[in-house]
Amino acid sequence: MSETGSTQTEGTSAAGNDSKGWLATGGVIGAILAACCCIGPLILVTLGVSGAWIGNLTALEPFKPYFAAFAMILIGLGFGQVYFKPKQPCEDGSYCAKPESALITKFALWAASALVLLALTIDLWAPWFY
Repeated sequence: MSETGSTQTEGTSAAGNDSKGWLATGGVIGAILAACCCIGPLILVTLGVSGAWIGNLTALEPFKPYFAAFAMILIGLGFGQVYFKPKQPCEDGSYCAKPESALITKFALWAASALVLLALTIDLWAPWFY
């Protein structure tokens, strides 16, 4: 009976740790999508990259609130998984057992949060770069 109990616990802990990574990844992708209409062209122009195709990125502007909402939901769920959910044991030798895995996930969540915040407040700070 203890074997089935341990199998169920390992499966649940692996699923819980996988969801942290998926939520962080989804949050980063949503943040990049939210920022590519406004921050992307600004960064490219600041770096000296030019071209008519940069104007096409602004076509994503109407979708920015949806991308930002998607990213904020996933980032919020990711923060809940990382900071508020009790830590579950990992299998020795697995990726989640390494301390770097938690650090990478936290960095991704904070970076995505900053990117979404920059995308949502671009009207306030972008004029300083023109």
